Amino acid sequence: MSECYEYVPHRLLRQRVRDIASGVEGVLMAVINENVSDTGLERWMELAYIRGASGREFTTAVTNVEPA
Repeated sequence: MSECYEYVPHRLLRQRVRDIASGVEGVLMAVINENVSDTGLERWMELAYIRGASGREFTTAVTNVEPA
């Protein structure tokens, strides 16, 4: 897997958000356009990195992020 990525600006950075897929809330720390492929073919996806109440960050598709 290639370690290629780039940071993407987002209007909700550093704000409280909810992951609609899991219902978990936290602070949006970053949005990264990342190559998520584990094969030779590249597959790019915008991932949202959300820091939950426990302090651990998790990822979700950026389309799953809404203001909390």
